[in-house]
Amino acid sequence: MIDLYAAGTSNGLRARMALEECGLPYKLNRIALDKGEHKTPQFLALNPNAQIPVIVDHEGPGGKPLTLSQSNAILLYCAEKSGQFMPKDGAARAAMWQALMSASTDLTPTFGSIFAVVRSKEPHAPTAEIFKARWKQYLEVWDDRLARQKCCAGEEMTIADISLYAVYARAKAGMPELCDGYPNVARWAGEMAARPAMQRAVKF
Repeated sequence: MIDLYAAGTSNGLRARMALEECGLPYKLNRIALDKGEHKTPQFLALNPNAQIPVIVDHEGPGGKPLTLSQSNAILLYCAEKSGQFMPKDGAARAAMWQALMSASTDLTPTFGSIFAVVRSKEPHAPTAEIFKARWKQYLEVWDDRLARQKCCAGEEMTIADISLYAVYARAKAGMPELCDGYPNVARWAGEMAARPAMQRAVKF
């Protein structure tokens, strides 16, 4: 059994989506960020950085407990543990890594920056527009790519799709205007949203 400590952020969604899609048994421990539950001594013992998500796999490698933070580390761990969503072909695997990095290091922090600026006590519109333009550029590239292929890294679903859908779903729910005008991304997102595992994962 795996304990998941998370909230409904894009990073929290990514970890829960990974567990659901990989079919790994887990227990969700909801962390109320607005109440500071990520700063309690109990949580800091799991992750001193006071950030979700965290998993504790009580049957980790060698049968020993393993504690792991960072949503992409959790995503990779789940994929390797279950033997799913990671292609064996070298070229396909390289395409997966590229797509995963784009979703995780381009789109996710850009959305986080937009959200932080717009929701701050004193929003600074010019700064928000810089990050919105960057988001638009990234989604335009993704829209072109998904016009030519079914999934993020080719024709088969990989961990890159899970990573991208986590931030897209969060953006769609919180700031839907950011997701307008990208028909191929919308097609792909609709297919991801229809998956039973994804429908379970987004219910925080």
